[in-house]
Amino acid sequence: MKVMHAAAAILLMAGAAQAQETAQESTNVAGHFQVRLRGAAVVPDPSATISIAGVNIGGTTKVSDSFVPEADLTYFITDNIAVEAIAAVTKHTVRNSVAGTVSSVWLLPPTITAQYHFDPNGPIRPYVGAGINYTVFYDPHSALPNIGFKNSFGWALQAGADVPVGDGPYFLNFDVKKVFIGTHIRAAGGVVQASARLNPWIIGAGLGLRF
Repeated sequence: MKVMHAAAAILLMAGAAQAQETAQESTNVAGHFQVRLRGAAVVPDPSATISIAGVNIGGTTKVSDSFVPEADLTYFITDNIAVEAIAAVTKHTVRNSVAGTVSSVWLLPPTITAQYHFDPNGPIRPYVGAGINYTVFYDPHSALPNIGFKNSFGWALQAGADVPVGDGPYFLNFDVKKVFIGTHIRAAGGVVQASARLNPWIIGAGLGLRF
């Protein structure tokens, strides 16, 4: 009888350990991925110095806003620390109050951030991040001949939150980034030159999936 009691105790202990392990596996986030798709408003905070034949023309420079789709992929290194890769393309028009429309141009600013997730299994899952971006400027259109924009590296800051939808793997996402983007513009064989900063706010909301 004592042997049966001991065997039953061992089975109960094994079952409890198995249940605990299963529960831990369901809450562990390390090693998992998340993918998100957002609609994002890109709102530049621009500044620029434009010169013609070496003379600063002055004036105020504005850069148009845009609304674009944005996608990202996140990998959790630990339960709280993750790395995120972000991709989007956006088009902007640069205008100066003295020179008029300078150019429209497309931007591809892939960004990688390191994130800290405060409560990755909570009912609200806030996070912050910081990283780097490399911005590619392409397909410019301008009345100025032979205009070109120099690609550049810059920093990025990020904050947001994921909100689970039910008990499944889906969630809502809200995200704000400040991306520091600069460029040098050259046209008309160097007669026209400008140093510009776009430094956009990127404000987005969308859906995500953890797997």
